[in-house]
Amino acid sequence: MGRIFITGSTDGLGRAAARTLMEEGHEVVLHARSEARASAVADLAPRSGGVVIGELSSAVETRRIADQVNGIGRMDAVIHNAGTYLQPSRGSTSEGHATTLAVNTLAPYMLTALIERPGRLIYLSSGLHRGGAGSLRDIDWIARPWDPGRAYSESKLQVAALAFAVARRWPDVLSNAVDPGWVRTKMGGAHAPVDIETGQLTQTWLAVSNGPAAMVSGGYWHNRQQQAPAPEVMDLAFQDQLAAKLAEMTGVVLF
Repeated sequence: MGRIFITGSTDGLGRAAARTLMEEGHEVVLHARSEARASAVADLAPRSGGVVIGELSSAVETRRIADQVNGIGRMDAVIHNAGTYLQPSRGSTSEGHATTLAVNTLAPYMLTALIERPGRLIYLSSGLHRGGAGSLRDIDWIARPWDPGRAYSESKLQVAALAFAVARRWPDVLSNAVDPGWVRTKMGGAHAPVDIETGQLTQTWLAVSNGPAAMVSGGYWHNRQQQAPAPEVMDLAFQDQLAAKLAEMTGVVLF
């Protein structure tokens, strides 16, 4: 049985994935952004491998999350599930970054670099990443007028490219990106066509399955089937430019 850390596991897809993996006998380390939110997993916590606390929009707290995870021990897999969607304004984190970028891109990048290297990494992207093509020159939305939909799409393109970059640079790790679909969660809304149990199947499968189909790296997945992502995701120059930009912004070097 494996030990898996899931970010954003107090509700939605993260909680569903945690419950599924626990029912299969795996040890799951949960994550909540605050002590108050940790109460949402009070029913799961006694069966878990621990609950780590920290706000992913803060670089300081993201580092603390990594320290807490490393204090528990090496993970077999990490599911980068947490995300934010359609922020009405750019916002500004304590480090001055756009909130969407901080939570959806900078946090998974930092955690990838700071958590002891697991055997598998799964990054939740979105089919909307295909609308995020463009330059990395204003990744933090400093000069551009704020566009919440495009900011989300760009962040999901970036995290998919990160998954592919890790697969290329770390051949000992199975690194993949997942599009769970438009799921009926707090983020997706009540009219989304995909139920939450279906939405969590691919990432939990990639995290623990030893079947040949799941033992691959550098894939973009939907419903346990590989799909072709946006061209930038597979563009080696884009991957390297993104990694260099994120290292510059966070002060954390991944490669």
